[in-house]
Amino acid sequence: MRATTLRVWIVCWLILVWVLLWGTISAANILSGLAVALVITLLLPLPAVPVEGRLHPLPLLRLLATVAYYLVVSSVQVAALALKPGPPPLSAVLRAHIAVKSDLVLALAVNIVNLTPGTVVLEIDQARRMIYVHVLDVGSDRTVKRFYRQMTGLEKLLVASFERDADWRPSGKADPA
Repeated sequence: MRATTLRVWIVCWLILVWVLLWGTISAANILSGLAVALVITLLLPLPAVPVEGRLHPLPLLRLLATVAYYLVVSSVQVAALALKPGPPPLSAVLRAHIAVKSDLVLALAVNIVNLTPGTVVLEIDQARRMIYVHVLDVGSDRTVKRFYRQMTGLEKLLVASFERDADWRPSGKADPA
């Protein structure tokens, strides 16, 4: 039942995206969106992603608020760096360990880092849970320490939101590493 509900939701979502792309709600757009959604879901299915933990709403709200804060602060910092006269800021590739159990949560962590202005994940070592991040401003020890503090805080919030030990039920699938 859950799988069927999820497929119906995905088809409805794809129809909505199709209609929004065309910019007009019409029967033709809805029907063509349905055709495209069915082709995508039936002929190009995504592999099932195991959900092994449990969602905790309050830590999730803290995670969302923290990520929003990171986005605002990083945007202001990048704008200040862009407007500041002088040589470009010193940038580097930093390695960070993200101690999460699930590939799904690791992907979420990588997406959060990629969305944050001034940072881009260049490589993921899935087996060791290491990410290599290009950081725009590493001109001082303070900025490097802030990056690592943010990574540690992000990891703790992700674990609290999705991967508490008490709720963890491994899927039993072997790691593709």
